[in-house]
Amino acid sequence: MKRGEIPSIGELTSFVVAAQHGSFTRAAGELNLTQGAISRQIRELEIHLGIRLFERIRQRVVLTDAGKMYLSQVKKALDELADATQRVASFSNSTTLNLVALPTFAARWLVPRLPNFQRVNPKIMVHITARQAPIDSALEPFDAAVFHGAMHWPGTISQYLMDEDIVAVCSPKLNARRAIKVPADVVEFPLLHKMGKPNRWAKWMVEVGIAPDGLLNGHAYQNFAMVAQAAVAGLGVALLPHYLVEDDIAAKRLEIVAGEFVDMSTSYYLILPESRASASAVQAFAKWLAAEARVFNARGGRRVASKKQAERRPDGAAKLDRILLDAGGAERSRTPA
Repeated sequence: MKRGEIPSIGELTSFVVAAQHGSFTRAAGELNLTQGAISRQIRELEIHLGIRLFERIRQRVVLTDAGKMYLSQVKKALDELADATQRVASFSNSTTLNLVALPTFAARWLVPRLPNFQRVNPKIMVHITARQAPIDSALEPFDAAVFHGAMHWPGTISQYLMDEDIVAVCSPKLNARRAIKVPADVVEFPLLHKMGKPNRWAKWMVEVGIAPDGLLNGHAYQNFAMVAQAAVAGLGVALLPHYLVEDDIAAKRLEIVAGEFVDMSTSYYLILPESRASASAVQAFAKWLAAEARVFNARGGRRVASKKQAERRPDGAAKLDRILLDAGGAERSRTPA
């Protein structure tokens, strides 16, 4: 279908709302149109597509099989269009910061700290989009992003925040007899895994001097948040980023076992498009986030230093330092060794 043949937004919106309500009359009420206008738009859409989207049954309208398939795709497209419109509108607003971040990091580390940022920057609105993988800043503009590694994206600046220190944790009830005294003792307990990272436990064992023996079977979960909850529930020993479980450890829902912090050579970076780095909201956020990361790193009390060389992007860090210094004399942020 050519672009000019795509149905109008009005027709598509009427279709989605009518499908959701199962009624043209209710759709008309929500969209502030007449029932006849909704009927005409749906009829024009069906003629345009050459298929029937609804069956008229008594006082109700019911989606056909084709209508059900079309609804899922149209709703997704309209939602994405609305989201894109909102982001573009806020992008031109100097008091709005559009941030892209890893879901778990955003939910468990960043968002709980945002009240500190809002107290000193009450006029800056922070919009956070969670993404597992990096995005193309040329296609999806953003003000700042937090991802693993110093991303070598053209036209961006990377600032080191923290290493992903890993701890082995379990419920105090699971370790009630204090059977886990040294790292080797964890193999006697069920091991909890994150899907997509089948070798994580093996790498940890190598780091702490244990020779992995055979398959390390155990329960597997889709994300770190699920793994953490499984550990709190006493289902086994989990290997998790320290930042993710610091509150659970403080509340004694979890405890660190084997007494080791291990750096898996993964680091978190703040990534800024060069075109946005001079914006006042971006500068304020970058300076605040760097300070929060320094406080967290100082409080972390790592007991095992990284055995691997950290990632480097000195040019990007230097650029950001110059921008922040020009803006307000910010301290020089730490760069990876």
